[in-house]
Amino acid sequence: MKIGAIAGITFKEAKRDRVLYLLFFFAALGIVASRVLALLTVGDRTKIIKDVGLASISVFGVLMAILIGTGLVYKEIDKKTIFTLLAKPLHRAEFILGKFLGLVLTLFVMTAAMAAIFLVLVYVHTLKIEGALLVAVAYLFVELVLITAVAVLFSSFSTPILSSLFALGFTLIGHLSWGLDLVVQKMTPGLGRTLVRVLATVLPDLENFNFKTEVVHGLPIPPGIYVSSLLYGLCYTAFILALAVLIFRRRDFV
Repeated sequence: MKIGAIAGITFKEAKRDRVLYLLFFFAALGIVASRVLALLTVGDRTKIIKDVGLASISVFGVLMAILIGTGLVYKEIDKKTIFTLLAKPLHRAEFILGKFLGLVLTLFVMTAAMAAIFLVLVYVHTLKIEGALLVAVAYLFVELVLITAVAVLFSSFSTPILSSLFALGFTLIGHLSWGLDLVVQKMTPGLGRTLVRVLATVLPDLENFNFKTEVVHGLPIPPGIYVSSLLYGLCYTAFILALAVLIFRRRDFV
């Protein structure tokens, strides 16, 4: 399958990227440092280890998705290898989807490795593994899949530096957009309120994938949220990928 072949090549290329291993090193360092921080801090040490560990996986996972993803398409264009690829019986949609799936596979391996270090550390401290921690990591990965799609989107029409800034901005906005609902409630009816409501609907809400607070503090999570968050992530990712394919199809490389 053509998409699978592109994904395999992308995965092999990503494995050779030194930035990936550098970020993984700092992620592992942050996770391990959480135990040291817990020993030096007054309070529930287990909560500190969980909080810092999950935050490290989230932050460095996002950096991996952005820094690797924003160069996926641009590298092919810059090295002129895009002409060789597109000269073959390969649709542009297959190229974009292959690149996307290749990076998703890379992030899955990296996330699994970071999660393994984190869970071992928690086990050493508590002598048990909580299923809720696996759920939290799983939904962090769903967020990474969405951010990967965004990185590929910007990479399809911009340079790596600008794409990284755009993707980082998307991520920050996605974690702050929940506040727009509060703004809408406090605004008086009118054009301004309508515009803010539209923004609140269109902009992503990445807090849908953030269960760190509930998991760390043992708060109950309604089961229905898991399904709605997963569907939200899949639908938004599909929308971003469709947009990336549409833009890439319209590009002229001559």
